[in-house]
Amino acid sequence: MATFARKLEQLNQQLIAQGNRVVDHTLRAVDSYFESDRAKAEAVIEGDNEIDRIDVEIEQMAVPLLGMGETDAHSIRAVLLVVKANNELERIADCAVDIAEVVVRPGDHDEPVPPTFRVMANSVVGMLRDVNRAMAETNAELAQQVLSFDDAVRQFKSEIMLDAQQKVASGDFPVDFAFRLLTVTKALERIADHCTNISEQVIYLGTGKTVRHLSEGWSKPEPPNVSGT
Repeated sequence: MATFARKLEQLNQQLIAQGNRVVDHTLRAVDSYFESDRAKAEAVIEGDNEIDRIDVEIEQMAVPLLGMGETDAHSIRAVLLVVKANNELERIADCAVDIAEVVVRPGDHDEPVPPTFRVMANSVVGMLRDVNRAMAETNAELAQQVLSFDDAVRQFKSEIMLDAQQKVASGDFPVDFAFRLLTVTKALERIADHCTNISEQVIYLGTGKTVRHLSEGWSKPEPPNVSGT
């Protein structure tokens, strides 16, 4: 195997491992909120240091590949996906920390979580799992499915925020609880946004098609083009 191809394969394996790490990190953060588990939340906050360290390692491995003189368009797109997706994963991990910090913050955590919030959280975690699999398989169709969930997540956020505002006004929600809920909701929405960004890069790698600037947001990918044209 040529040096570039070998290094790219190693880089891809590092990225997928980081993606799995971030999925676990995010799931633990969400669970810590549902369970009001301070110990689990503290572990999430501490675990972010490892994700940050590997983020730097992946970036340091990726940059030299761009200077190796590779001219194949698909290969160059593959390196760009690693660089961009790696950055998105690190930001997702930061959002997980934001959720965990809500749990460790002093206050009463006994209020029931609205059902819509649980659905939103499950949807976002599902998006993250699917986009990591889409990266591992260069699966543009699966990446497209991840993009299709983004509007639903935004709708969940709007419903949760409106409901929280109404319940604070009526006295059904303490202000502190509503603030924590909205902080976590916004963090989940940002995770979904980062997932869509990665999905766009997977589609770009697999098809050569740029979808992030399309007015409709996304469209059915074309068949993969690995010839470099």
